[in-house]
Amino acid sequence: MSTQQLKEHPEFLWHNPDPKKSYDAVIIGGGGHGLATAYYLAKNHGMTNIAILEKGWLAGGNMARNTTIIRSNYLWDESAAIYEQSLKLWEILPEELEYDFLFSQRGVMNLAHTLGDVRESIRRVGANQLNGVDAEWLDPKQVKELCPILNISDNIRYPVMGATYQPRAGIAKHDHVAWAFARKCDELGVDIIQNCEVTGFIKDGERVTGVETSRGTISTGKVGLCAAGHSSLLAEMAGFRLPIQSHPLQALVSELHEPVHPTVVMSNQVHVYVSQAHKGELVMGAGVDSYNGYGQRGSFHVIEEQMAAAVELFPIFARAHVLRTWGGIVDTTMDASPIIGTTPVENMYVNCGWGTGGFKGTPAAGLTFAHTIATGAPHALNKPFSLERFETGALIDEHGAAAVAH
Repeated sequence: MSTQQLKEHPEFLWHNPDPKKSYDAVIIGGGGHGLATAYYLAKNHGMTNIAILEKGWLAGGNMARNTTIIRSNYLWDESAAIYEQSLKLWEILPEELEYDFLFSQRGVMNLAHTLGDVRESIRRVGANQLNGVDAEWLDPKQVKELCPILNISDNIRYPVMGATYQPRAGIAKHDHVAWAFARKCDELGVDIIQNCEVTGFIKDGERVTGVETSRGTISTGKVGLCAAGHSSLLAEMAGFRLPIQSHPLQALVSELHEPVHPTVVMSNQVHVYVSQAHKGELVMGAGVDSYNGYGQRGSFHVIEEQMAAAVELFPIFARAHVLRTWGGIVDTTMDASPIIGTTPVENMYVNCGWGTGGFKGTPAAGLTFAHTIATGAPHALNKPFSLERFETGALIDEHGAAAVAH
């Protein structure tokens, strides 16, 4: 679409150009992380001769298939730092991107159901407070005051013994986030190329010099991989392996209801988390399916167990009807933390392994990955998340914070 057509049809937020023969940098993956990376490359580093290559439609992968929860209350210093930076960026991005993507800081509760949960949760609150992250411990009475529809009786299988609470956490409208970044990328001169699948890489020795695509060959000096669950497939094309596994991850929504659920409630113990979207539908998610795969759907028994847990915690939901279900493809590492940095191929960089934390990490992932691509060296925030940590053993074990999709 031409600039004149955009002016005549302002409902279109970005161009759909044909790919040029060469770019200074190519970002593979047109989801939230790819868009945010291109945005910060252009805004912070002056790189505007950039292409975002998306094999399907813009933000049609995990960006359209997540449950939109945003928080930063992770345990370890490295994780808390990058997710807290992300949350701070979420707080300013609506104004910066000139787009109201419905960021609602309604708070997130993580329920504790056992004495082990309580001990670990109180430990997490203390660690968060030491890292400057807003965090509180709530007893069952305070949990009930914050979320009146939650069942806190002591005669259920997993009674609520308390919860951690982050008041600044919340949700945002994922589609609008993608459109906001895409519009700004377009304004800055970035080419967003849809229906353009990467089929191979051109290398000069161990240095990448181009990308083979379904729409022709593109020469480039730098390549950034932002393909989430398909990152390992791209890495194999480039001649190296990534220590990630891809799993289906399911979620669902109900039909529309009046506002009844004022916050976000998560439970790792029973593997369910619930929020209510702006239009009124209940948004629920569960844990990943145990098998590896690239299908954007999951197993029925996961939904069945998820619903059983939700109805026990929220009896009011018993008569709600499921409207639709869907699945995404999450890329998980052995320590449940992302990989953001260089690769064995010169001038090729990777951002993957976010597992269930990809949406909330979108702004900081883009900021730090853009810095890494532009300078060839990691940002201070993503330096601990290098690929090399799997050789040195300097892992960042966040399984306690990422054991359930959220």
